[in-house]
Amino acid sequence: MTRQADTSANAPDPMQQAIDLAARALYISNPNPRVGCVIMSADGSTLLGSGFTQQAGGPHAEVMALRDAAARGHDLQGATAYVTLEPCSHHGRTGPCCDALIAAGIGKVVGAITDPNPRVAGQGFERLRAAGVQVETGSCGPLSRELNIGFFSRMVRGQPWVRLKAAMSLDGATALANGESQWITGEAARADGHHWRARACALLTGIGTVLGDDPLLNVRHVDTPRQPRVVIVDSALRTPPTARLFSVPREVLIYSAAPAPERQAALEARGAKVIAMAGPDGRVDLQAMLRDLGRREVNELHVEAGGTLNGALMRARLADECLLYVAPRILGNGQGAFSGMRIGRLEEAADLEIRQIAHVGADLRLQAIVAGRDRF
Repeated sequence: MTRQADTSANAPDPMQQAIDLAARALYISNPNPRVGCVIMSADGSTLLGSGFTQQAGGPHAEVMALRDAAARGHDLQGATAYVTLEPCSHHGRTGPCCDALIAAGIGKVVGAITDPNPRVAGQGFERLRAAGVQVETGSCGPLSRELNIGFFSRMVRGQPWVRLKAAMSLDGATALANGESQWITGEAARADGHHWRARACALLTGIGTVLGDDPLLNVRHVDTPRQPRVVIVDSALRTPPTARLFSVPREVLIYSAAPAPERQAALEARGAKVIAMAGPDGRVDLQAMLRDLGRREVNELHVEAGGTLNGALMRARLADECLLYVAPRILGNGQGAFSGMRIGRLEEAADLEIRQIAHVGADLRLQAIVAGRDRF
């Protein structure tokens, strides 16, 4: 959590250090944003303390950095705090961070970006200024926003950032025609996929995947203190109470469209929460589901589903990002990753902006954003 002081002329940029610290909260801070804080001496020569946001209900980055500085015996009068997100100004699970900075005698706060939470939204900076603390907006704002894209999405749009993950062949198949899909990509790609599971608030799948694969839908290849919630789109409540996903302690939300009292009672006996959310077509209303998940403090929604649900999300323009693992294999007449998206004209296609292509073992990982979706 802490770093030794670097008084050399080549010391790293404090805000970049804070961003690096914020990344260490990637798996733990949900539903709170991932925030890092670095406190420097007034002349910028010495690192006095550092920290990052802990699990929900625990200290925020600023408090962790203040505690670190106190443990080192530093006087913070006039010091500068570099924070990757505007310090909070309200009482939530913890007290306001701006009050803690003021009480410690911090003379200057450099914030990477304004907090999109309506309960903060500039009020933290104003509270600091009112107390005589100098406030500046620093660098790394885009990096902080990207690190917290789900939090920004929930605060601004009222729904999570929807990331569709699929493992496919070069010709776009996620399974053979008979449904066999284990394994198309290699072990390295599968392990890498668990990093994206671990950073999400919830994992979404469809009833077809539950019935066909009986997945655990948990994080196994990444060391994490928490398991994301599981969300199932299951219009007719066909999820078996014996499904393996119930063997992992975490919340399971099942969205349904048709009443089935006996099946609902059996699922609730396994700890599931069944939510009726029928759309006009007799299926689960996916847009309403996303709004409900936003109210349930889901920031990033990681989708691992079949072509039907993937296609439905893309067709309804509800997906924000695609995370595609592409294996150097040809499967021929396999099942498509977005088979549920039926279009009749090229103008109806979903256009993507490729952000990154990387080798993961023998496979490629392609990360792409639905065009314009992150500019909210």
